[in-house]
Amino acid sequence: MRKPLLPLVFLAALLLVAGAYALGALRARADLLEQGRRQLELMAPDLQSAMDKYETLPFVLGFQPDLAEAIAHPADAAVIARLNRTLQTIQRQSQVGAIYLMDRSGLTLGSSNWDQPTSFVGKNFSYRPYFSEAQRGRPGLFYGIGTATAEAGYFIAQPVYRDSTDGGPVAGVVAVKISLAEFEQTWRSSEHTIALADRHGVVFLSNQPDWRYRSLRPLDATAQQELAQTQQYTGRQVASLPQPLPEYAVRPVGKLGWQLMLFPSQVRVQRAALLWAAGTALLLACGGALWWALHQRRRRLEEQRESRAALRQAALELEQRIAERTAQLQTTNSDLESKYVKLQQTEHMLRTTQNQLVQAGKLAMLGQMAAGITHELNQPLAAIRAFADNARVFLERGRPEQADANLGHISDASARMGAIISQLKGFARKDEAITQVNLARSVQASALLVDNDFKRQGVTLETGDLTGSEITVAGDAVRIEQVLINLLRNALDAVAGMEETHPRTVTVTLEKAERWAEVRISDTGPGIPEQVAAHLFEPFYTTKPSGQGLGLGLAISSSIVQAMNGQLTAHNLPGPAGGAQFVLRLPLQATEP
Repeated sequence: MRKPLLPLVFLAALLLVAGAYALGALRARADLLEQGRRQLELMAPDLQSAMDKYETLPFVLGFQPDLAEAIAHPADAAVIARLNRTLQTIQRQSQVGAIYLMDRSGLTLGSSNWDQPTSFVGKNFSYRPYFSEAQRGRPGLFYGIGTATAEAGYFIAQPVYRDSTDGGPVAGVVAVKISLAEFEQTWRSSEHTIALADRHGVVFLSNQPDWRYRSLRPLDATAQQELAQTQQYTGRQVASLPQPLPEYAVRPVGKLGWQLMLFPSQVRVQRAALLWAAGTALLLACGGALWWALHQRRRRLEEQRESRAALRQAALELEQRIAERTAQLQTTNSDLESKYVKLQQTEHMLRTTQNQLVQAGKLAMLGQMAAGITHELNQPLAAIRAFADNARVFLERGRPEQADANLGHISDASARMGAIISQLKGFARKDEAITQVNLARSVQASALLVDNDFKRQGVTLETGDLTGSEITVAGDAVRIEQVLINLLRNALDAVAGMEETHPRTVTVTLEKAERWAEVRISDTGPGIPEQVAAHLFEPFYTTKPSGQGLGLGLAISSSIVQAMNGQLTAHNLPGPAGGAQFVLRLPLQATEP
């Protein structure tokens, strides 16, 4: 290459690396935003549930006779003392921040913290929006910093009527204060910035302390006046965050116009961009090295032709060249020995990485099943609470038989929760010991962990009657279940996209075939296309949309099965129903004579 061209080549390489860096940053930012949206879809219901959990508490408290009596006799010390003790007992049992009763003017008559230095008793909260809403006969909701305790909280208020039987004019307001600080503690484990802002764009919860009580944009005069009147952030000067803000994912939450936001970590974006730039630089370096090697080879060929032409006139020079070639061969042999040692080290690293990849695939599968497992646990929890309440009522009414039946239902629900948690703990355990495995139990355990996903998608999972089956293989129970769950989820994905008029069924059968145990997982999906079948078990080959799979599931599963001397195959089913069938074959455990 001519020397004047070298600067141009170097400049072009720099431009390519810079372009790769920019493209990598753009892709990483888009991927992180999409991940953030999915994360917010999981976080928002938890936050909403924490607020809805206590929304009916002040309404129920409005029917307490101690509240009506205190409003009717606010000057009676004995009545107020009894009210304070009642509110304190309810507050401790319900584990809320505070409960307090105000008269029509907003003056606090009684409070659960009556015996604390920050007691609400005697303080007037008529300036709070939740008091005004409750005075109009509507539920009052508000988030702000307490003017008495200087602690932030979520306030829920309900009107109290003098006669709770027929309503009438509002005689007072009962309010409940709850804390949302636990969410900040949970968010701190995330490397991304997570923030919750009110309808004015003021951040009041965040895993970044310097973001708290700062606005997403400068506040207008109307918003500033409203914050001052309601004393929502008492003692806090609300300033805007540095502009412009980076792109972020957002999801509305609550009934007050709140926004839950996730700002992707810029460190991860830069890291991904650097990887793209480094990869591009490596490719350019490899290309340059290849060109240099070809250039050197061409020069060597020219030298050989010149040597053959002057062979008779330069015998001495030829001998010298032979000696040089011998030295090069010796150097090459030394290099080969060094590369062989590095190859062995690389092989060891590959095996270690493969084991880690299997465990990572298992943990990723656990994340996909998290929503389904949560739903499975919420149902028995709700049933336990309902049966417990009914049992208490039956005992109060002297009906122990009905109470005993409810306790039996509670025991059954607890046993189901225990079974689910036991299976989930066993699946998450990193265990590589080769033991005797009851294959029927592994099939049942895998079906239990994905059962809720099938129900949610409206797909039927048929496993037959596996009770009492004693097909035993030698292997790792946890990894066998990992393979089965991956195959069941793939079958679910194939069937879930079919029309509702088409059969939507996944069938699992277990049988012996000579010295093999066979698990056949069949679905009624569209089957495996011919162009896909040849690459089905190759790593990073996937037909799923971007962001829904890396194409590692079947590759990892095949590797696990081969490590246990088994086979994993797939084929399409004949007949009008069609679909695909995956066959897992494992060697039967040899029985002792």
